Amino acid sequence: MGRRLEAFRQVLASAVARRGVALMGVCNVTPDSFSDGGRYLGVDAALARVDALLAEGADLVDVGGESTRPGAKPVAAAEQLSRVLPVVKGAVARGACVSVDTASAEVAAACLDAGACVVNDVSLLRDPALARVVAGSGAALVLMHSRPGQDALPGFGQLPDDAYGDVVDDVLREWEEAAAAAVHHGVSRQALVMDPGLGFMKNAGHSLALLARTGELVARLSSRPGLRGVPVAVGASRKSFLAVVDRNAAPTSRIGASIMAAVHATRAGASLVRVHDVQATAQAIDLARRLAPSAPSLAASPDEKGP
Repeated sequence: MGRRLEAFRQVLASAVARRGVALMGVCNVTPDSFSDGGRYLGVDAALARVDALLAEGADLVDVGGESTRPGAKPVAAAEQLSRVLPVVKGAVARGACVSVDTASAEVAAACLDAGACVVNDVSLLRDPALARVVAGSGAALVLMHSRPGQDALPGFGQLPDDAYGDVVDDVLREWEEAAAAAVHHGVSRQALVMDPGLGFMKNAGHSLALLARTGELVARLSSRPGLRGVPVAVGASRKSFLAVVDRNAAPTSRIGASIMAAVHATRAGASLVRVHDVQATAQAIDLARRLAPSAPSLAASPDEKGP
């Protein structure tokens, strides 16, 4: 096992033992991401964001330099690197376990060389060269389900209901095909993480169904030969499908729904949740664990006061 993969798996195992799930904090170094575009575009602002995520309790920091919202234009590798590489280096220097959010083999290679441990591929291995880079570096690979065409969609949710048959069946089958391709190109099965890709080439109904059936995804993935123990990651934070409970809520006003999605995914067996609001999500998950019927009785700590 490569040292990068070992570092990731240690972070993941420690977080799951402590909280039931690892928290991946989002740092978008982009001008046009759907929720926080432009807020962390400069290196100083991005590293301040990294510091805040770590202070709030993020187990991993996911750094991306290309928006993947519907209609977003592809960003050249050189531009991505100018945005993310100084941030990756700074985050690694702070002791963070860093994931780079990219579908570019060139970007992944440079960031892994700089100390990142994970590549978060939102293209479902559109470019097999990305798998070869991950295999050569001994890193972890998050394969997020998607289909070609995200950049051509006119807006969130603009996909017909019949784009999928049974959405869980289709997502699992297509993810397994990508996983097999990654393994063919040298990626260890131990390095794989499955992400159902909420919001990526899916309408609100598809994404909500996938979130609701997270437990089924986890169970069915674990039943597959050679895939037992593959962690499942869920990224629902602030996404447009959450507006099913509040039609007019802007991305930054979907925090309540985002937190509930993370709690649900954790209870259903997800090993990792990708979130913008780390502290609030951690509080909710920790309290949910204390309130669970099977949880042991926990006395208040000495510094807790109040009625």
